[in-house]
Amino acid sequence: MTAAPDLPFHRATTGTVRAESVALKVGGAIGAVVLGLVVLVFVLGEAGPIGLAIGLFAAVLPAPLYLALGLRIDRYEPEPVGMLLGAFAWGATAAVVIALVLNTAAGLIVGSSYGEQTGELFAGNVSAPIVEETAKALVLLAIYRWRRNELNGVLDGLVYAAMVGLGFATTENVLYYARAAVEGQVTLVFVLRGVLSPFAHPVFTAMTGIGIALAVQARQPEVRVIAVVGGLLGAIALHSLWNTSTGLLGGLGFLLAYLLVFVPVFVAILVTVGYARRRELQTVGRELRHEVRTGLLPAGELAALSSPTVRRHALRRARKVGAKGLRKRFHVTATELAFLREQAHQGRYVGAGSPAEQDAAYQHELRRLQEELAARAAGAPPPPP
Repeated sequence: MTAAPDLPFHRATTGTVRAESVALKVGGAIGAVVLGLVVLVFVLGEAGPIGLAIGLFAAVLPAPLYLALGLRIDRYEPEPVGMLLGAFAWGATAAVVIALVLNTAAGLIVGSSYGEQTGELFAGNVSAPIVEETAKALVLLAIYRWRRNELNGVLDGLVYAAMVGLGFATTENVLYYARAAVEGQVTLVFVLRGVLSPFAHPVFTAMTGIGIALAVQARQPEVRVIAVVGGLLGAIALHSLWNTSTGLLGGLGFLLAYLLVFVPVFVAILVTVGYARRRELQTVGRELRHEVRTGLLPAGELAALSSPTVRRHALRRARKVGAKGLRKRFHVTATELAFLREQAHQGRYVGAGSPAEQDAAYQHELRRLQEELAARAAGAPPPPP
């Protein structure tokens, strides 16, 4: 759940907790930088400085577009920027290093006993799917363990999975493009990886994200375990099929797997996103009826919050008076309040403070934002906070 940064209950955080949070963020940033340098040194050794430069350019240049598309699916209730960056950084650094070490070791161990070719096949088709998807899943499990309130539904699981998958794919592409530069095949590899399959890793890891999101909503512990394990196994299976189709079955095998499995899976994920978006708006309409009865929200405003079309019209009107940012914050705050209510009703709330305190803080923020929006629309100065 993504609370507005200026909500009162966030300012009540103790100095000790803030210090621990800052230390954790700084440590994580340092760790990401160190691991990122380790990967770059590895690529430099594989492809030389020119190959590294070409690989970085080809992999990083389209990354903002992929990230923007990934974030687009969760625009009604955007997740905390720090957590999204953390998921991306984990995928781009720690998960890649774990995969490099363990996959290389697995290939060498199997190769020493059964031959180099067998070792390579094992590393690519067995070890890589298991190690890489498990490494990527670790950050999703950390979110599930310590920031469960951020996972309001399947959509949130998909967003975090997309971030960690895109991070992994970006760094992996640096390596593949760098190697291709040495062999003179950058264009071909870029078309295959950057055009035809830029979302392969996010699609694999989406299975884990869905499983973890379902685990959050489950009441029985055994169902939670089944959801998480099932999601991870689904990610491993898709990843293994992808690697097998590209490495063993040849061009025709890859094309068949691409058209018959991965395109339908990608479409199914898009359908799931559409369903989850509708569910979010339905939750807002259901949980905020109380605000209409108390007069905090006009009935028309609740209808606007529950409709994507009316939301867009409201943002356009707000833009004309320079209040688009205020309107977005109003939408997000209302959505957050609705999810808080849903978590409290279902007994899933595990955040700091009581749900009642959080609820009151959100209502206060909604009232303040409405007053600012009304003042901006009337051309008057905003009321004091």
